[in-house]
Amino acid sequence: MSTLVAYDPFRNFRTLQNEINRLFERDIDDNAGQLTQWPMRVDIREDASQILIKADLPGIEQKDIQVNVDNGRLTISGERRFDDEEHKENYHRVERAYGRFSRTFQLPNTTDTGNIKANFKNGVLEVTLPKREEAKPRAIQVQVN
Repeated sequence: MSTLVAYDPFRNFRTLQNEINRLFERDIDDNAGQLTQWPMRVDIREDASQILIKADLPGIEQKDIQVNVDNGRLTISGERRFDDEEHKENYHRVERAYGRFSRTFQLPNTTDTGNIKANFKNGVLEVTLPKREEAKPRAIQVQVN
């Protein structure tokens, strides 16, 4: 006796989507070529004079963060260290991620790389990428003859 099984034409697509989601839950560390322990989340905003990148880096000290510009790329990297001040190993659960992180952004040609500024306050890193003067929009007056 045969059994009828309902055909689901999207089953393979859902499986592929789940695999892609798992892959993007972790980021690749550009320096070591390995998967990082945790992804750094950012907001990027642009206006006429600058691009602003805000990165959430809770629990990290300023000395453990590096911001580098090289060959048209901005790299934010660092490390969140595991602090076990009591040196006890009787943890029931450790869910917070620790280890190295890195994120690289391709800078647009309009960026004034000589005037990039970074500010770190309350666990949020703000990197300001000013635009070059010639790249800023300007109004041109139309003459009527």
